[in-house]
Amino acid sequence: MPNWNSVLNEINAAKIEIASTSALDLVRRKYIKRLSDYSKRNVIAYYSAWLQRGPNTPNLSINDSDKNAFMATVHGMDRNLGLDLIIHTPGGSIAAAESIVDYLRRMFGTDVRAIVPQLAMSAGTMISCACKEIVMGKQSNIGPIDPQMNGMPANGVLLEFERAAKEVRSDPSRIAVWQPIIGKYHPSFLQECSNAIAWSKSVVTEWLESGMFGGDPKAKAKAKKIVRELSNYSGMKNHGRHVHIDQCKKLGLKVTDLEADQQFQDLVLTVHHAFMQTLGEAAHVTKIVENHDGIALVSSHASPATRNGG
Repeated sequence: MPNWNSVLNEINAAKIEIASTSALDLVRRKYIKRLSDYSKRNVIAYYSAWLQRGPNTPNLSINDSDKNAFMATVHGMDRNLGLDLIIHTPGGSIAAAESIVDYLRRMFGTDVRAIVPQLAMSAGTMISCACKEIVMGKQSNIGPIDPQMNGMPANGVLLEFERAAKEVRSDPSRIAVWQPIIGKYHPSFLQECSNAIAWSKSVVTEWLESGMFGGDPKAKAKAKKIVRELSNYSGMKNHGRHVHIDQCKKLGLKVTDLEADQQFQDLVLTVHHAFMQTLGEAAHVTKIVENHDGIALVSSHASPATRNGG
């Protein structure tokens, strides 16, 4: 398998003859096409540069503009071949994730397989749970599906408010302590937090029942258990908690070991290295959505641009 350094050396060699950005594109597209040729399936890679960019960089998270990227990359595909979605993201909008899942299912039914070479967090976890299975390696992680509201965990906000109410009821003198804290939460914000929690649980439960566990007589029970654990704020402790492959299997998710097929593993990780090299070198790029035919929508600090292979 070409490792990180091998991919970098190949990119550097290509730069001798062609422009830097083209060299990155050339190597990346070479390996994503090889992956599709091997799997006999359509492939779309969805990569965010959140590990390479600062926290205030725009367009790193899943958002509604991503729908355009998926429309561009799905166009012209043989949908009977299904889809392998390689996903690397910190998460983002529940509404956008729901819309993307709806679109992909309209295009491919439930024949969508999530491949997580490193991290698919939050809304990325939600999208992965909408797939028929999740392919993970020893290095792969998904995360909790607890919604974030204005950068704060919705579950945490409600728990803090409940704790304040309980303490004030038992000891009214505590109101002086809690007033500055709970005063920042408008009643409508608390309701929004509650709605977001219910929304995320509802859509993931439905996706698991109809997709990963479609036709399983125990689908409802399995989906309920998985959602309960992934949305358990007290149990997960932190929104950034990394859930490893063994934990995913214990939860009951349908997980395939990336290492089960050595050639497939080599191809997936080489694609991953190539995308991470691109995001590391192309400082203006914030997100890449690209298919096995080289059709890509590349987002930058300024605006997205569609590129064609060739």
